[in-house]
Formats: sequence, structure tokens, C-alpha cells
Amino acid sequence: MEAKLKKELGTTMLKSTGHSGGGCISEGQSYDTDSGRVFVKINHKSKVFNATWRATGRSASLQQETVGKVKQREADRKGAGQSDVAVVEHFGFGVTTCCGYLPLENEWQKDWVTFYSQQRLQHQLNMAEQSYGDREARELWAKLQLKIPQFFTDVEIVPALLHGDLWGGNVAECAEDPIIFDPASFYGHSEFELGIAGMFGGFNSSFYSAYHEKIPKAPGFEKRNQLYQLFHYLNHWNHFGGGYRGSSIRIMKDLLK
Repeated sequence: MEAKLKKELGTTMLKSTGHSGGGCISEGQSYDTDSGRVFVKINHKSKVFNATWRATGRSASLQQETVGKVKQREADRKGAGQSDVAVVEHFGFGVTTCCGYLPLENEWQKDWVTFYSQQRLQHQLNMAEQSYGDREARELWAKLQLKIPQFFTDVEIVPALLHGDLWGGNVAECAEDPIIFDPASFYGHSEFELGIAGMFGGFNSSFYSAYHEKIPKAPGFEKRNQLYQLFHYLNHWNHFGGGYRGSSIRIMKDLLK
């Protein structure tokens, strides 16, 4: 493995620091390299893609910057000036990323509702169907997918760069900055970021106040927040088994009321 890491990182030195960590899905190990210290996530399952990056800063600021670039682009089109900022206009990502050890379908789409319905929820439900053949989940999804566009009426959505798995276990801080890590990144709706943030604790009211000062809640936020939590409950069902089935079923029923 070390030879492969040297090749991928482009380093001649690869020395374990002796600092390791991990969670319930993957192991972790830090190494010193020619260009500094890196953290490597390791999973021993077959056919698993893993990618890890270290980023500092606040997610809302990053998303607000993305939205700002889109508005600048629109101003440029109206003759207000010229900009050389590259703006992502579709939803998805240029490479495969994972949420846990399961690869995400990141193929680019122009329409967010299509992307989220098919490449996030449908993809997770397909995996659950293969593993469990759950009739109730199948029947609820057949109804829910027809209703999803109603949750996005009169909502402006531009692609924002997301962490994608922003729960309390994936944030920390050092002396200089807050840190977010272990991403499942893609360009999507900024509200998606808050789905898992509210599922397992770890964020207090000041986090949400600061976030919504930068990105205010749009009408219908609560229903869409449930819809975004559904992805994560389904993803946990596919990772850890039936203990997360009940939450997945409950959210689908709630969204259909």
C-alpha cells in the first residue's frame, strides 16, 4: 500500500506519524510526506473508492461565495463588467466521491430536482431493494417521487460546493481555523448540507444562527430538510442494516402527508 500511496501522492518520503484514527466504516493513518503531513482513509472492502481532503473554513461562507459568483456572472452578462471566475452551472461532480464507503452517482445534471431524485434517492433505494426487497419502501417511493417537485416551488437553486456529510464527527478546530474533513463533495443545493447536520447532534443554535445570517431560510425549508435527511437515513440503512429502516420509512410517510 505504501508504494501506491507514494505514487499517488508524488512523494519520495512516506513516514507514518504513529497517529491513527477512524470510525465505524474506515480506518485512518497520518503520514509525513515531501509536501507535508497527510491523512489517509483506509477501507478494506473490495471495490471501494475512497477520497479524503482537509479543508478549513465555514460551509455557509463557501456556499455563499459560490452563489455570489453566479450573481457576478449574471451581472457580467448584462454588461456590468468581465469576470474570469469559473462558475459551475450544473449539479454533480467531476470525479466519484463517497458518502461512507458507497460511491455516489455524480454525473452532471442541469436540473437539481432530477439530480437529487434520481442520483441520490433513487440510487439509495435501488441498493436497499437489492439487499432487502422492502415492499413498503418501494410503494412509498413510487408516490413520493411524484411529489418531490412540489417541495421546490418558487425556490432559486444554484450549484453550491458542498461538503456533503457535514455531521458533528466531521468537524474540528485547530488554533487558526475550524476544520471540516472526510467529505462526500459535490455541487448541489446549499440546504442539503444541513440535512445530516441536524440528525446526530453536534451543532448548537449559534451554528444555525450564523449559517442563516449568510443563507436565510427559504419558504418550505423544513420539508426540504426532511427530504435531505432521507438520503442520509437511506445511506445508513445501506451501510449498517435495518436499524435505519424505520427512520427512512417514517420520513417518506411524513413527506407524503
